Amino acid sequence: MASKLFQQAFRIAQDYDVSTPKDGIVLYSISYLPTKENRDKAFAYVKSHPGSMMIEHTDCGAKLVELGLSSGDCGLSNEEIADIWSIASKRFIDGGRGNVTAFVTGADARSVFRRQELPSILENPNITKINGEDKFSFAKKFA
Repeated sequence: MASKLFQQAFRIAQDYDVSTPKDGIVLYSISYLPTKENRDKAFAYVKSHPGSMMIEHTDCGAKLVELGLSSGDCGLSNEEIADIWSIASKRFIDGGRGNVTAFVTGADARSVFRRQELPSILENPNITKINGEDKFSFAKKFA
């Protein structure tokens, strides 16, 4: 049986606001990587580019962070945490438009970016570019 925290986080991931302005989505990948460099670069980018947002800056992401789902010390397994973020992330990408800024150097095949976000970007006709490059050309780097 799923824990109360998992159920609460699941509802938040499904229901809380994840909207961003056009060209506003900023992604990063740190899963299975030895450093948090991609995340650090993404935070620095958002700080210097008004209108840019990572999922953590949406109502949904902020609530998940508040519950401890960014640290891994919340009592849920890494798989459960990844499942929750995948749900929120899919909704985040599905609402995106224009260019996505992605800090994904070395993104692991098991990462949320590779498993969920990139396929969702490719399926979203309203997102046309990643880092200013045609999204399909960008995706070939991970083929």
